[in-house]
Amino acid sequence: MRSTSRAFTGLKLRTRIGLATTFVALVLAPVAGATTLIGSGSSAAEPYMLKLFKGYSNLHHSIHFKYNPDGGNAGVQDVQQKISQFAINTRPPLPSDSGTTYFKLFLDGLCLGVNQHNSLSDISLAQAKGIFTAVDTNWSQIPGSHLTTTIDPVGRNSAAGQYTFFQQAVLGGQTQASNVNPLTSDGLVETAVEHDPNAIGYVGLAHAGGLRVLTIGGVPCNDAHIKNESYPLFRYDWGVVPTRGASIQVEKFFDWVRTSAAAGKIISQAGAVPAFNK
Repeated sequence: MRSTSRAFTGLKLRTRIGLATTFVALVLAPVAGATTLIGSGSSAAEPYMLKLFKGYSNLHHSIHFKYNPDGGNAGVQDVQQKISQFAINTRPPLPSDSGTTYFKLFLDGLCLGVNQHNSLSDISLAQAKGIFTAVDTNWSQIPGSHLTTTIDPVGRNSAAGQYTFFQQAVLGGQTQASNVNPLTSDGLVETAVEHDPNAIGYVGLAHAGGLRVLTIGGVPCNDAHIKNESYPLFRYDWGVVPTRGASIQVEKFFDWVRTSAAAGKIISQAGAVPAFNK
C-alpha cells in the first residue's frame, strides 16, 4: 500500500489506496466538445450515482458519464488497470487497493431484509452471522420468524464491495457459506428475496423497498439512524481515483457530490444520506 500527500481542492477526509474501474451505461447524447467520464463499481450505489451524474451534467452540459455497475471490488481493479477513470465502492480501502485514493462521498446503510411473508422484525448481528455461515439453517432456530422451513440466504458475489463490507462487519472476516446464493447486483438480491418466502438477504438502502427490512438490535436501517451512525451497519460510499494522473474533471465532480447543497438534495431524494453537504 502506498500513500501520497497530493492536495485535492475541497476534498477532505480522504484515504489513499489502490483502485480499479469498469464501465456501465449512462445516458446523455454527446455534443461537440463533450467530455465523457468513465466509471465503474458498486451496484448498490448505482441508483444514487445515476441521479448525481444527471444532476451534474445538467449543470455542466459538456460533461457526460458512463458507469458499469460491476461491483465495488471490480471497480477498484478497473481503476488500477486504467480501464476506468473512477470507481464507486461501498467498503473502506484495503491494502490490495494500492495505487488508488479513496474519498468519502456520502452515507449509506447495509440493510438486512426478509420476504414479506416472514414475520421476523428484528435480528442480531450474531444471528445474521449464524445464518450466513450456515450455523443456523432452519427458520425454527431464529425466534420471531414463525417458520419451520430451510433458510435460503442470498448475498453478493466477491466482486462486490458490499460482499467485503458484509464479510468484515457481520461475518468477522469469515467467508459466507456455500448455501448462500451469491448474486451480481443488489437489484437481483432484492428480487430473489421478494420471490422466496424462506429467503433473507443484504442490500444497500436504495434496494430495500421490496423487503421486510429488519431492525438490528432494535435499531432501524433508515436515514436518521444512518446519519447519527447508531445503525450498526452504516457505512460510507467512496469515490476512488488513481493516486497518480487522476482526472481533474472527476475530482471536480467528487467535490460537487461531497459539498454542494444541490448534490445533497439529490442524494437525499435518491435514498442515501448526505454526510458533508451544506
